[in-house]
Amino acid sequence: HALVKGITDFIEEDTEAARQAAEKPLHVIEGPLMDGMNVVGDLFGEGKMFLPQVVKSARVMKKAVAYLQPHIEAEKSEGQKSNGKILLATVKGDVHDIGKNIVGVVLQCNNFEVIDMGVMVPCASILQRAKEEDVDMIGLSGLITPSLDEMVHVAKEMERLNFDLPLLIGGATTSKAHTAVKIEQHYHAPVVYVPNASRAVGVCQKLLNAQSRAEFAEQLSKEYDIVRDQHARKQPRSKPVSLQQARDNAHVPDFSTAPVTPKKLGVTPVSVALETLRNYIDWTPFFLTWSLAGKYPRILTDEVVGEQAQSLFDDANAMLDKVIADQSLQAKGVIGLFPANRQEDDVVVYSDETRTAVLGVAHHLRQQTDKPKGANYCLSDFVAPVGSGIKDYIGAFAVTGGIGEDELAAVYEAKGDDYNAIMVKAVADRLAEAFAEYLHEQVRKHYWGYAPDESFSNDELIREKYQGIRPAPGYAACPEHTEKQLIWDLLNAEANTGMKLTESYAMWPGASVSGWYFAHPEARYFAVAKIQPDQVEDYANRKGWDIETAQRWLGPNLND
Repeated sequence: HALVKGITDFIEEDTEAARQAAEKPLHVIEGPLMDGMNVVGDLFGEGKMFLPQVVKSARVMKKAVAYLQPHIEAEKSEGQKSNGKILLATVKGDVHDIGKNIVGVVLQCNNFEVIDMGVMVPCASILQRAKEEDVDMIGLSGLITPSLDEMVHVAKEMERLNFDLPLLIGGATTSKAHTAVKIEQHYHAPVVYVPNASRAVGVCQKLLNAQSRAEFAEQLSKEYDIVRDQHARKQPRSKPVSLQQARDNAHVPDFSTAPVTPKKLGVTPVSVALETLRNYIDWTPFFLTWSLAGKYPRILTDEVVGEQAQSLFDDANAMLDKVIADQSLQAKGVIGLFPANRQEDDVVVYSDETRTAVLGVAHHLRQQTDKPKGANYCLSDFVAPVGSGIKDYIGAFAVTGGIGEDELAAVYEAKGDDYNAIMVKAVADRLAEAFAEYLHEQVRKHYWGYAPDESFSNDELIREKYQGIRPAPGYAACPEHTEKQLIWDLLNAEANTGMKLTESYAMWPGASVSGWYFAHPEARYFAVAKIQPDQVEDYANRKGWDIETAQRWLGPNLND
Protein backbone atom coordinates (compact mmCIF):
# COMPACT_ATOMS: atom_id res chain seq x y z
CA HIS A 1 0.00 0.00 0.00
CA ALA A 2 2.78 2.44 0.95
CA LEU A 3 4.64 1.69 -2.26
CA VAL A 4 1.67 2.01 -4.62
CA LYS A 5 0.52 5.20 -2.86
CA GLY A 6 4.06 6.63 -2.61
CA ILE A 7 3.91 7.07 1.18
CA THR A 8 7.32 7.24 2.91
CA ASP A 9 6.17 8.19 6.42
CA PHE A 10 6.57 4.73 8.00
CA ILE A 11 8.68 2.99 5.43
CA GLU A 12 11.39 1.72 7.76
CA GLU A 13 8.81 0.32 10.21
CA ASP A 14 6.87 -1.28 7.34
CA THR A 15 10.02 -2.75 5.81
CA GLU A 16 11.17 -4.13 9.16
CA ALA A 17 7.77 -5.76 9.70
CA ALA A 18 8.00 -7.35 6.25
CA ARG A 19 11.58 -8.50 6.97
CA GLN A 20 10.48 -10.17 10.21
CA ALA A 21 7.77 -12.04 8.33
CA ALA A 22 10.09 -13.13 5.50
CA GLU A 23 12.54 -16.03 5.48
CA LYS A 24 15.29 -13.80 4.02
CA PRO A 25 15.58 -10.01 3.64
CA LEU A 26 15.98 -10.53 -0.11
CA HIS A 27 12.50 -12.04 -0.19
CA VAL A 28 11.04 -8.66 0.83
CA ILE A 29 12.47 -7.16 -2.36
CA GLU A 30 11.48 -10.09 -4.55
CA GLY A 31 8.04 -10.33 -2.92
CA PRO A 32 6.03 -7.32 -1.69
CA LEU A 33 8.32 -4.63 -3.11
CA MET A 34 8.42 -6.06 -6.63
CA ASP A 35 4.70 -6.89 -6.44
CA GLY A 36 4.01 -3.26 -5.59
CA MET A 37 6.25 -1.96 -8.38
CA ASN A 38 4.54 -4.29 -10.86
CA VAL A 39 1.20 -2.73 -9.89
CA VAL A 40 2.73 0.75 -10.34
CA GLY A 41 4.17 -0.22 -13.73
CA ASP A 42 0.84 -1.65 -14.91
CA LEU A 43 -1.18 1.36 -13.74
CA PHE A 44 1.30 3.76 -15.37
CA GLY A 45 1.22 1.79 -18.62
CA GLU A 46 -2.60 1.87 -18.61
CA GLY A 47 -2.67 5.63 -18.00
CA LYS A 48 -4.30 5.17 -14.59
CA MET A 49 -1.29 6.48 -12.72
CA PHE A 50 0.79 9.55 -13.54
CA LEU A 51 4.49 10.28 -13.57
CA PRO A 52 4.71 12.17 -10.23
CA GLN A 53 3.10 9.16 -8.50
CA VAL A 54 5.55 6.76 -10.16
CA VAL A 55 8.52 8.81 -8.99
CA LYS A 56 7.09 8.88 -5.44
CA SER A 57 6.67 5.10 -5.55
CA ALA A 58 10.29 4.77 -6.66
CA ARG A 59 11.31 6.80 -3.62
CA VAL A 60 9.54 4.29 -1.35
CA MET A 61 11.27 1.42 -3.15
CA LYS A 62 14.72 3.01 -2.82
CA LYS A 63 14.28 3.78 0.87
CA ALA A 64 13.06 0.25 1.57
CA VAL A 65 15.94 -1.33 -0.36
CA ALA A 66 18.43 0.95 1.42
CA TYR A 67 17.02 -0.21 4.76
CA LEU A 68 17.32 -3.87 3.73
CA GLN A 69 20.79 -3.58 2.22
CA PRO A 70 22.80 -4.12 5.45
CA HIS A 71 20.69 -7.19 6.26
CA ILE A 72 21.21 -8.59 2.77
CA GLU A 73 24.97 -7.89 2.99
CA ALA A 74 25.08 -9.66 6.36
CA GLU A 75 23.67 -12.80 4.73
CA LYS A 76 26.06 -12.41 1.78
CA SER A 77 23.16 -13.03 -0.55
CA GLU A 78 23.60 -12.68 -4.29
CA GLY A 79 20.86 -10.03 -4.55
CA GLN A 80 17.91 -10.16 -6.85
CA LYS A 81 18.36 -10.44 -10.60
CA SER A 82 17.48 -7.28 -12.49
CA ASN A 83 15.56 -7.15 -15.76
CA GLY A 84 18.62 -5.68 -17.44
CA LYS A 85 21.40 -3.13 -17.11
CA ILE A 86 21.07 0.23 -18.86
CA LEU A 87 23.63 3.04 -19.07
CA LEU A 88 22.20 6.56 -19.31
CA ALA A 89 24.13 9.75 -20.07
CA THR A 90 23.57 13.32 -21.19
CA VAL A 91 26.05 13.75 -24.04
CA LYS A 92 29.18 15.91 -24.09
CA GLY A 93 28.54 19.64 -24.01
CA ASP A 94 24.98 19.35 -22.62
CA VAL A 95 23.98 19.91 -18.99
CA HIS A 96 20.26 19.11 -19.08
CA ASP A 97 19.17 16.04 -17.17
CA ILE A 98 15.60 16.32 -15.84
CA GLY A 99 14.18 14.07 -18.58
CA LYS A 100 17.04 11.58 -18.30
CA ASN A 101 16.61 11.38 -14.53
CA ILE A 102 12.89 10.72 -14.90
CA VAL A 103 13.55 7.91 -17.41
CA GLY A 104 16.09 6.39 -15.00
CA VAL A 105 13.58 6.41 -12.14
CA VAL A 106 10.84 4.82 -14.27
CA LEU A 107 13.24 2.08 -15.43
CA GLN A 108 14.35 1.38 -11.86
CA CYS A 109 10.68 1.07 -10.90
CA ASN A 110 10.49 -1.75 -13.42
CA ASN A 111 13.49 -3.57 -11.93
CA PHE A 112 16.10 -2.40 -14.43
CA GLU A 113 19.57 -1.64 -13.11
CA VAL A 114 20.43 1.91 -14.20
CA ILE A 115 23.95 3.31 -14.42
CA ASP A 116 23.52 7.07 -14.71
CA MET A 117 26.73 8.80 -15.80
CA GLY A 118 25.26 12.28 -15.38
CA VAL A 119 25.78 15.20 -17.74
CA MET A 120 28.46 16.38 -20.20
CA VAL A 121 29.76 12.83 -20.68
CA PRO A 122 32.30 12.35 -23.52
CA CYS A 123 31.72 9.54 -26.00
CA ALA A 124 34.88 7.63 -24.98
CA SER A 125 33.77 7.61 -21.31
CA ILE A 126 30.29 6.33 -22.22
CA LEU A 127 31.63 3.46 -24.31
CA GLN A 128 34.37 2.51 -21.87
CA ARG A 129 31.90 2.37 -18.96
CA ALA A 130 29.43 0.38 -21.08
CA LYS A 131 32.11 -2.27 -21.65
CA GLU A 132 33.31 -2.31 -18.03
CA GLU A 133 29.77 -2.73 -16.69
CA ASP A 134 28.70 -5.13 -19.47
CA VAL A 135 25.47 -3.18 -19.97
CA ASP A 136 22.56 -4.37 -22.09
CA MET A 137 21.96 -1.02 -23.79
CA ILE A 138 22.97 2.66 -23.85
CA GLY A 139 20.59 5.62 -23.58
CA LEU A 140 21.69 9.08 -24.75
CA SER A 141 19.96 12.32 -23.79
CA GLY A 142 20.31 15.92 -24.95
CA LEU A 143 18.35 19.13 -25.02
CA ILE A 144 20.31 21.58 -27.19
CA THR A 145 20.69 21.12 -30.96
CA PRO A 146 24.52 20.55 -30.94
CA SER A 147 23.80 17.41 -28.89
CA LEU A 148 22.24 15.86 -31.99
CA ASP A 149 25.64 15.84 -33.72
CA GLU A 150 27.25 14.33 -30.63
CA MET A 151 24.72 11.47 -30.72
CA VAL A 152 25.64 10.81 -34.36
CA HIS A 153 29.31 10.67 -33.28
CA VAL A 154 28.52 8.14 -30.52
CA ALA A 155 26.65 5.90 -32.99
CA LYS A 156 29.57 6.00 -35.45
CA GLU A 157 32.02 5.15 -32.68
CA MET A 158 29.86 2.23 -31.51
CA GLU A 159 29.94 0.88 -35.06
CA ARG A 160 33.70 1.43 -35.43
CA LEU A 161 34.39 -0.35 -32.12
CA ASN A 162 32.12 -3.31 -32.96
CA PHE A 163 29.48 -2.70 -30.30
CA ASP A 164 26.26 -4.67 -30.67
CA LEU A 165 24.15 -2.97 -27.99
CA PRO A 166 20.85 -1.22 -28.69
CA LEU A 167 21.14 2.58 -28.60
CA LEU A 168 18.29 4.65 -27.16
CA ILE A 169 17.89 8.31 -28.20
CA GLY A 170 15.87 10.85 -26.20
CA GLY A 171 15.58 14.51 -25.26
CA ALA A 172 13.65 17.60 -26.29
CA THR A 173 15.43 18.30 -29.59
CA THR A 174 15.54 14.66 -30.71
CA SER A 175 12.90 13.17 -32.98
CA LYS A 176 12.05 10.04 -34.89
CA ALA A 177 12.94 11.84 -38.15
CA HIS A 178 16.37 12.92 -36.91
CA THR A 179 17.06 9.42 -35.55
CA ALA A 180 16.07 7.85 -38.88
CA VAL A 181 17.86 10.33 -41.15
CA LYS A 182 21.02 11.09 -39.18
CA ILE A 183 21.78 8.37 -36.60
CA GLU A 184 20.28 4.96 -37.41
CA GLN A 185 22.14 4.44 -40.67
CA HIS A 186 25.53 4.71 -38.96
CA TYR A 187 24.99 1.77 -36.60
CA HIS A 188 23.87 -1.78 -37.37
CA ALA A 189 22.23 -2.58 -34.00
CA PRO A 190 18.79 -1.17 -33.08
CA VAL A 191 18.70 2.63 -32.65
CA VAL A 192 15.44 3.57 -30.96
CA TYR A 193 13.95 7.03 -30.53
CA VAL A 194 12.19 7.11 -27.14
CA PRO A 195 9.78 10.07 -27.01
CA ASN A 196 9.06 9.96 -23.25
CA ALA A 197 9.56 8.08 -20.01
CA SER A 198 6.34 6.10 -20.31
CA ARG A 199 7.61 4.48 -23.54
CA ALA A 200 11.07 3.59 -22.19
CA VAL A 201 10.05 0.48 -20.26
CA GLY A 202 8.24 -1.22 -23.15
CA VAL A 203 11.11 -0.46 -25.53
CA CYS A 204 13.72 -1.88 -23.13
CA GLN A 205 11.69 -5.02 -22.48
CA LYS A 206 11.41 -5.70 -26.22
CA LEU A 207 15.12 -5.14 -26.75
CA LEU A 208 16.22 -7.51 -23.98
CA ASN A 209 14.51 -10.59 -25.38
CA ALA A 210 16.38 -12.00 -28.40
CA GLN A 211 13.23 -12.95 -30.33
CA SER A 212 11.26 -9.77 -29.62
CA ARG A 213 14.40 -7.69 -30.27
CA ALA A 214 14.71 -9.11 -33.79
CA GLU A 215 11.00 -8.52 -34.52
CA PHE A 216 11.11 -5.02 -32.99
CA ALA A 217 14.29 -4.13 -34.93
CA GLU A 218 12.73 -5.29 -38.20
CA GLN A 219 9.53 -3.29 -37.56
CA LEU A 220 11.62 -0.25 -36.56
CA SER A 221 13.74 -0.53 -39.70
CA LYS A 222 10.58 -0.44 -41.86
CA GLU A 223 9.28 2.59 -39.93
CA TYR A 224 12.61 4.40 -40.39
CA ASP A 225 12.56 3.63 -44.14
CA ILE A 226 9.12 5.28 -44.37
CA VAL A 227 10.28 8.29 -42.31
CA ARG A 228 13.39 8.69 -44.49
CA ASP A 229 11.31 8.42 -47.64
CA GLN A 230 8.86 11.05 -46.34
CA HIS A 231 11.78 13.28 -45.36
CA ALA A 232 13.38 12.94 -48.80
CA ARG A 233 10.12 13.78 -50.56
CA LYS A 234 9.18 16.59 -48.22
CA GLN A 235 8.91 19.82 -50.16
CA PRO A 236 9.29 23.10 -48.33
CA ARG A 237 5.87 24.70 -47.82
CA SER A 238 7.21 27.82 -49.49
CA LYS A 239 9.75 27.88 -52.25
CA PRO A 240 13.24 29.06 -51.28
CA VAL A 241 14.55 32.43 -52.41
CA SER A 242 18.10 33.73 -52.76
CA LEU A 243 19.65 35.63 -49.86
CA GLN A 244 19.57 38.81 -51.96
CA GLN A 245 15.85 38.36 -52.67
CA ALA A 246 15.23 37.79 -48.96
CA ARG A 247 17.19 40.94 -48.05
CA ASP A 248 15.28 42.92 -50.69
CA ASN A 249 12.09 41.80 -48.92
CA ALA A 250 13.34 42.62 -45.41
CA HIS A 251 10.98 44.08 -42.82
CA VAL A 252 11.43 47.88 -42.72
CA PRO A 253 10.25 49.21 -39.35
CA ASP A 254 9.05 52.75 -38.82
CA PHE A 255 11.85 54.77 -37.23
CA SER A 256 10.08 58.15 -37.51
CA THR A 257 9.90 58.18 -33.71
CA ALA A 258 13.47 58.19 -32.40
CA PRO A 259 14.46 55.15 -30.28
CA VAL A 260 14.44 55.79 -26.53
CA THR A 261 17.92 56.22 -25.05
CA PRO A 262 18.41 53.76 -22.16
CA LYS A 263 18.49 55.42 -18.74
CA LYS A 264 21.47 53.27 -17.81
CA LEU A 265 23.95 52.22 -20.48
CA GLY A 266 26.54 49.53 -19.82
CA VAL A 267 26.55 46.38 -17.70
CA THR A 268 24.54 45.93 -14.49
CA PRO A 269 24.66 42.77 -12.32
CA VAL A 270 21.26 42.04 -10.77
CA SER A 271 20.35 39.98 -7.73
CA VAL A 272 16.73 39.38 -6.83
CA ALA A 273 14.97 37.55 -4.01
CA LEU A 274 13.29 34.27 -4.94
CA GLU A 275 10.05 35.40 -3.26
CA THR A 276 9.87 38.20 -5.86
CA LEU A 277 10.46 35.76 -8.75
CA ARG A 278 7.79 33.42 -7.41
CA ASN A 279 5.14 35.89 -8.58
CA TYR A 280 6.43 35.72 -12.17
CA ILE A 281 6.41 31.92 -12.59
CA ASP A 282 4.68 30.45 -15.63
CA TRP A 283 3.48 27.11 -14.24
CA THR A 284 2.19 25.45 -17.43
CA PRO A 285 5.64 24.16 -18.59
CA PHE A 286 6.29 22.85 -15.05
CA PHE A 287 3.42 20.37 -15.39
CA LEU A 288 4.66 19.31 -18.83
CA THR A 289 8.03 18.43 -17.26
CA TRP A 290 6.11 15.85 -15.22
CA SER A 291 4.13 14.65 -18.28
CA LEU A 292 0.90 16.27 -17.08
CA ALA A 293 -0.65 18.13 -20.01
CA GLY A 294 -2.92 21.08 -19.39
CA LYS A 295 -2.84 24.84 -18.96
CA TYR A 296 -2.38 26.33 -15.50
CA PRO A 297 -4.52 27.05 -13.51
CA ARG A 298 -7.21 24.96 -15.26
CA ILE A 299 -5.10 21.83 -14.92
CA LEU A 300 -5.60 21.91 -11.13
CA THR A 301 -9.31 21.12 -11.56
CA ASP A 302 -9.00 18.83 -14.60
CA GLU A 303 -11.19 15.77 -14.12
CA VAL A 304 -8.43 13.37 -15.22
CA VAL A 305 -5.16 14.82 -13.89
CA GLY A 306 -6.47 17.55 -11.56
CA GLU A 307 -5.86 15.71 -8.29
CA GLN A 308 -2.28 14.82 -9.27
CA ALA A 309 -1.64 18.31 -10.63
CA GLN A 310 -2.79 19.91 -7.36
CA SER A 311 -0.63 17.54 -5.30
CA LEU A 312 2.37 18.28 -7.53
CA PHE A 313 1.68 22.02 -7.33
CA ASP A 314 1.54 21.83 -3.53
CA ASP A 315 4.87 19.96 -3.44
CA ALA A 316 6.46 22.52 -5.78
CA ASN A 317 5.33 25.36 -3.54
CA ALA A 318 6.62 23.52 -0.47
CA MET A 319 9.99 23.26 -2.25
CA LEU A 320 9.83 26.98 -3.05
CA ASP A 321 9.10 27.74 0.61
CA LYS A 322 12.13 25.67 1.60
CA VAL A 323 14.64 27.14 -0.86
CA ILE A 324 13.47 30.67 -0.06
CA ALA A 325 13.76 30.08 3.69
CA ASP A 326 17.18 28.39 3.70
CA GLN A 327 18.55 30.12 0.57
CA SER A 328 19.74 26.79 -0.83
CA LEU A 329 18.86 28.13 -4.30
CA GLN A 330 19.88 31.56 -5.49
CA ALA A 331 19.15 33.66 -8.56
CA LYS A 332 21.84 35.76 -10.21
CA GLY A 333 21.69 37.78 -13.37
CA VAL A 334 23.32 40.49 -15.44
CA ILE A 335 22.02 42.88 -18.09
CA GLY A 336 23.76 45.18 -20.54
CA LEU A 337 22.36 48.02 -22.65
CA PHE A 338 24.53 49.29 -25.51
CA PRO A 339 24.49 51.71 -28.43
CA ALA A 340 23.96 49.66 -31.61
CA ASN A 341 23.17 49.88 -35.31
CA ARG A 342 22.34 47.40 -38.02
CA GLN A 343 24.81 46.48 -40.73
CA GLU A 344 22.84 44.34 -43.19
CA ASP A 345 21.98 41.17 -41.19
CA ASP A 346 24.38 41.94 -38.33
CA VAL A 347 24.03 44.23 -35.33
CA VAL A 348 27.13 46.25 -34.46
CA VAL A 349 27.43 46.84 -30.70
CA TYR A 350 29.36 49.96 -29.65
CA SER A 351 31.19 50.72 -26.42
CA ASP A 352 29.68 54.22 -26.00
CA GLU A 353 27.64 56.96 -27.64
CA THR A 354 30.51 58.09 -29.85
CA ARG A 355 29.83 54.86 -31.80
CA THR A 356 33.47 54.58 -32.82
CA ALA A 357 34.75 51.64 -30.76
CA VAL A 358 33.02 48.32 -31.54
CA LEU A 359 32.48 45.92 -28.61
CA GLY A 360 31.24 43.11 -30.83
CA VAL A 361 29.03 42.11 -33.74
CA ALA A 362 25.89 40.01 -33.33
CA HIS A 363 25.31 37.82 -36.39
CA HIS A 364 21.74 36.98 -37.34
CA LEU A 365 20.01 34.78 -39.91
CA ARG A 366 17.24 35.77 -42.30
CA GLN A 367 14.14 33.83 -43.33
CA GLN A 368 14.78 32.50 -46.81
CA THR A 369 11.46 31.32 -48.24
CA ASP A 370 9.08 33.11 -50.57
CA LYS A 371 6.81 35.47 -48.60
CA PRO A 372 4.32 36.97 -51.10
CA LYS A 373 2.26 38.61 -48.35
CA GLY A 374 4.92 39.44 -45.77
CA ALA A 375 8.56 40.20 -45.07
CA ASN A 376 11.60 37.92 -44.80
CA TYR A 377 12.43 38.69 -41.19
CA CYS A 378 15.85 38.92 -39.55
CA LEU A 379 16.33 40.17 -35.97
CA SER A 380 18.69 42.88 -37.21
CA ASP A 381 15.71 44.48 -39.03
CA PHE A 382 14.49 45.83 -35.69
CA VAL A 383 17.61 48.00 -35.23
CA ALA A 384 18.20 51.24 -37.14
CA PRO A 385 20.88 50.93 -39.84
CA VAL A 386 24.43 52.30 -39.75
CA GLY A 387 24.58 55.62 -41.58
CA SER A 388 20.90 56.42 -40.93
CA GLY A 389 21.79 59.02 -38.33
CA ILE A 390 19.43 57.26 -35.92
CA LYS A 391 20.94 56.38 -32.57
CA ASP A 392 19.63 52.97 -31.69
CA TYR A 393 20.37 50.47 -28.90
CA ILE A 394 20.33 46.78 -28.05
CA GLY A 395 20.27 44.88 -24.78
CA ALA A 396 21.62 41.54 -23.61
CA PHE A 397 20.94 39.45 -20.52
CA ALA A 398 21.95 36.24 -18.76
CA VAL A 399 20.10 34.92 -15.72
CA THR A 400 20.04 31.76 -13.65
CA GLY A 401 17.71 30.46 -10.97
CA GLY A 402 19.96 27.46 -10.41
CA ILE A 403 22.87 28.56 -8.21
CA GLY A 404 22.97 25.60 -5.81
CA GLU A 405 20.57 23.34 -7.76
CA ASP A 406 23.10 20.55 -8.42
CA GLU A 407 24.25 20.47 -4.81
CA LEU A 408 20.70 20.43 -3.42
CA ALA A 409 19.58 17.74 -5.89
CA ALA A 410 22.62 15.64 -4.91
CA VAL A 411 21.57 15.82 -1.23
CA TYR A 412 18.16 14.38 -2.11
CA GLU A 413 19.65 11.74 -4.41
CA ALA A 414 21.95 10.59 -1.60
CA LYS A 415 18.82 10.00 0.52
CA GLY A 416 17.20 7.96 -2.27
CA ASP A 417 14.72 10.79 -2.87
CA ASP A 418 14.58 11.11 -6.66
CA TYR A 419 11.23 12.87 -6.43
CA ASN A 420 12.63 15.92 -4.65
CA ALA A 421 15.90 15.76 -6.64
CA ILE A 422 13.87 16.18 -9.84
CA MET A 423 11.57 18.71 -8.14
CA VAL A 424 14.54 20.96 -7.25
CA LYS A 425 15.61 21.14 -10.90
CA ALA A 426 12.06 21.63 -12.18
CA VAL A 427 11.51 24.48 -9.71
CA ALA A 428 14.92 26.03 -10.51
CA ASP A 429 13.99 25.95 -14.22
CA ARG A 430 10.78 27.88 -13.50
CA LEU A 431 12.69 30.41 -11.36
CA ALA A 432 15.16 31.04 -14.20
CA GLU A 433 12.33 31.70 -16.66
CA ALA A 434 10.58 33.86 -14.06
CA PHE A 435 13.82 35.84 -13.59
CA ALA A 436 14.03 36.43 -17.35
CA GLU A 437 10.41 37.65 -17.34
CA TYR A 438 10.93 39.86 -14.27
CA LEU A 439 14.16 41.37 -15.57
CA HIS A 440 12.70 42.15 -18.99
CA GLU A 441 9.92 44.05 -17.21
CA GLN A 442 12.50 45.98 -15.17
CA VAL A 443 14.40 46.82 -18.35
CA ARG A 444 11.28 48.08 -20.16
CA LYS A 445 10.15 50.20 -17.21
CA HIS A 446 13.40 51.34 -15.57
CA TYR A 447 16.83 50.42 -16.99
CA TRP A 448 15.92 51.19 -20.62
CA GLY A 449 12.69 52.94 -19.72
CA TYR A 450 10.91 52.83 -23.08
CA ALA A 451 7.66 51.66 -21.41
CA PRO A 452 7.76 53.39 -17.99
CA ASP A 453 4.00 53.27 -17.43
CA GLU A 454 3.51 49.63 -18.41
CA SER A 455 1.27 47.66 -16.06
CA PHE A 456 0.54 44.02 -16.87
CA SER A 457 -0.67 41.04 -14.86
CA ASN A 458 1.50 37.90 -14.78
CA ASP A 459 -0.90 36.25 -17.22
CA GLU A 460 -0.48 39.19 -19.62
CA LEU A 461 3.32 38.99 -19.25
CA ILE A 462 3.22 35.27 -20.08
CA ARG A 463 1.14 36.14 -23.17
CA GLU A 464 3.78 38.77 -24.14
CA LYS A 465 1.43 41.72 -24.33
CA TYR A 466 4.32 44.15 -23.81
CA GLN A 467 6.49 46.06 -26.29
CA GLY A 468 9.77 44.44 -27.31
CA ILE A 469 11.16 40.90 -27.42
CA ARG A 470 13.93 38.88 -25.74
CA PRO A 471 14.97 36.18 -28.27
CA ALA A 472 17.49 33.59 -27.07
CA PRO A 473 20.32 32.10 -29.18
CA GLY A 474 19.45 28.48 -29.93
CA TYR A 475 15.76 29.24 -30.45
CA ALA A 476 13.72 29.89 -33.60
CA ALA A 477 14.56 33.55 -34.34
CA CYS A 478 18.32 33.15 -33.68
CA PRO A 479 18.96 29.39 -33.82
CA GLU A 480 22.78 29.42 -33.91
CA HIS A 481 24.16 28.62 -30.44
CA THR A 482 27.68 30.09 -30.67
CA GLU A 483 26.19 33.60 -30.60
CA LYS A 484 25.82 33.14 -26.82
CA GLN A 485 29.57 33.74 -26.59
CA LEU A 486 29.11 37.40 -27.58
CA ILE A 487 26.47 37.81 -24.86
CA TRP A 488 28.91 36.27 -22.37
CA ASP A 489 31.71 38.60 -23.50
CA LEU A 490 29.58 41.76 -23.51
CA LEU A 491 28.21 41.06 -20.03
CA ASN A 492 31.30 39.43 -18.49
CA ALA A 493 28.64 36.89 -17.54
CA GLU A 494 30.82 34.33 -15.81
CA ALA A 495 32.39 36.85 -13.43
CA ASN A 496 29.04 38.56 -12.78
CA THR A 497 26.85 35.48 -12.27
CA GLY A 498 28.98 32.34 -12.03
CA MET A 499 27.20 31.02 -15.16
CA LYS A 500 29.34 29.13 -17.69
CA LEU A 501 29.07 28.00 -21.31
CA THR A 502 30.00 24.43 -22.27
CA GLU A 503 31.90 23.60 -25.46
CA SER A 504 28.51 23.08 -27.15
CA TYR A 505 27.26 26.41 -25.75
CA ALA A 506 24.86 24.94 -23.25
CA MET A 507 24.48 27.15 -20.19
CA TRP A 508 25.44 25.94 -16.73
CA PRO A 509 23.64 25.78 -14.34
CA GLY A 510 20.97 24.09 -16.43
CA ALA A 511 18.32 26.44 -15.02
CA SER A 512 19.54 29.44 -17.02
CA VAL A 513 18.28 31.81 -19.72
CA SER A 514 20.16 34.29 -21.90
CA GLY A 515 19.29 36.42 -24.87
CA TRP A 516 18.91 39.81 -26.52
CA TYR A 517 16.58 42.73 -25.87
CA PHE A 518 14.99 44.44 -28.88
CA ALA A 519 12.83 47.46 -28.02
CA HIS A 520 11.24 48.52 -31.33
CA PRO A 521 7.41 48.41 -31.16
CA GLU A 522 7.35 46.26 -34.31
CA ALA A 523 9.86 43.71 -32.95
CA ARG A 524 8.31 40.24 -33.01
CA TYR A 525 9.27 36.58 -32.72
CA PHE A 526 9.53 34.42 -35.85
CA ALA A 527 11.23 31.23 -37.02
CA VAL A 528 14.23 31.47 -39.35
CA ALA A 529 13.47 27.88 -40.50
CA LYS A 530 15.42 26.46 -43.46
CA ILE A 531 18.20 28.48 -45.07
CA GLN A 532 20.02 28.03 -48.38
CA PRO A 533 23.71 27.48 -49.30
CA ASP A 534 24.21 31.16 -50.26
CA GLN A 535 23.25 32.27 -46.74
CA VAL A 536 25.44 29.56 -45.17
CA GLU A 537 28.40 30.89 -47.18
CA ASP A 538 27.57 34.48 -46.31
CA TYR A 539 27.21 33.62 -42.61
CA ALA A 540 30.53 31.73 -42.63
CA ASN A 541 32.25 34.81 -44.09
CA ARG A 542 30.68 37.10 -41.48
CA LYS A 543 31.73 34.76 -38.64
CA GLY A 544 35.21 34.09 -40.04
CA TRP A 545 34.43 30.36 -40.35
CA ASP A 546 35.07 27.78 -43.04
CA ILE A 547 32.00 26.25 -44.69
CA GLU A 548 32.26 22.96 -42.74
CA THR A 549 32.13 24.81 -39.39
CA ALA A 550 29.15 26.85 -40.55
CA GLN A 551 27.33 23.73 -41.74
CA ARG A 552 27.95 22.03 -38.40
CA TRP A 553 26.51 24.86 -36.30
CA LEU A 554 23.69 25.61 -38.73
CA GLY A 555 22.81 21.92 -39.19
CA PRO A 556 19.19 22.07 -37.92
CA ASN A 557 18.44 24.90 -40.38
CA LEU A 558 19.92 23.25 -43.47
CA ASN A 559 17.89 21.48 -46.14
CA ASP A 560 19.19 17.92 -46.02
